[in-house]
Amino acid sequence: MQTSAAGVAAIELEEGVVLKAYRDAVGVWTIGAGLTAASGVVTPKAGMVITRDEASKLLATALVRNYEPAVTRAMPGAAQHEFDAGVSFHFNTGAIARATWVRLWKGKATAAMIRASLAQWNKGGGKVLPGLVKRRGREADMLLEARYPHFTPPPVPEGVLKRRMVKIAYATWAVPMAFDEKVAVADGLKTLGYKDARSFASDDTAHVVRRKAVLAFQRDHGLTVDGMIGRATLSTLQRMLDARVKARVAVPAVAVATPVAVTDLADQIAGLPMVGLAVGAMAAFYAVHLAFTYRDAVAAAVHRPLPKVSDFLRSF
Repeated sequence: MQTSAAGVAAIELEEGVVLKAYRDAVGVWTIGAGLTAASGVVTPKAGMVITRDEASKLLATALVRNYEPAVTRAMPGAAQHEFDAGVSFHFNTGAIARATWVRLWKGKATAAMIRASLAQWNKGGGKVLPGLVKRRGREADMLLEARYPHFTPPPVPEGVLKRRMVKIAYATWAVPMAFDEKVAVADGLKTLGYKDARSFASDDTAHVVRRKAVLAFQRDHGLTVDGMIGRATLSTLQRMLDARVKARVAVPAVAVATPVAVTDLADQIAGLPMVGLAVGAMAAFYAVHLAFTYRDAVAAAVHRPLPKVSDFLRSF
């Protein structure tokens, strides 16, 4: 069995379709509908751009090679909508062969039991992620009710339409996001220095992020500058926030004179000449390693005064 057109559309909705290569939240080059070199169908690299048609063909090839055969084995006799739900789940987790909900489905358990089991696959990095909670819910709807997800960008409220330049005032959303997630995006941009990011239009909850801030962020980070908040922008935002948190840990370790709270034990160890030297060397090594790992963050910081250096840092 193959994934239906509606099933493919559901995966593209969940993953987002990005036509310019970008680093995901952990730094892996990605393109199209979440495809990395591990997909075996494309090797994304800096500066790579594909067409929408090419993105569709790459996804179709990846599904045929890597995902549909496993779902066929794990879910024999599945109806089309059930198969599509299994492919969406497997594309995201790679765990169709060991998921408890699949065994419950094969054993004809109640819909409530299957839905609850599927809902348990909601963690990333050991913590519950709101995006995965919602995705599992949409997959359960597809599996149990043949109800496929769809997403239409929210319309601009009538009261806001009367404002001049409203069409370019707010960023648009390329993936479905709850209100709290939109607020988190705005706050994340503000944390990174885009201070005019968050805005509310009267009582509207759809227009939370100013387009101006998104355009600036995309420009600074080598993304497609279109004012649309999609997978590449969200992944890059998360990556830059992670880099900022890790840098706060690294900098006090290198800059010994920085007045940061440390334990008495750490002070005593640092006071020993050789040990202090070793700790300093390790801290310096960690800082260099961090700068290399997040060289795209460094590139964003220097891209205006040193554009050639920025381009070089983004090239590998």
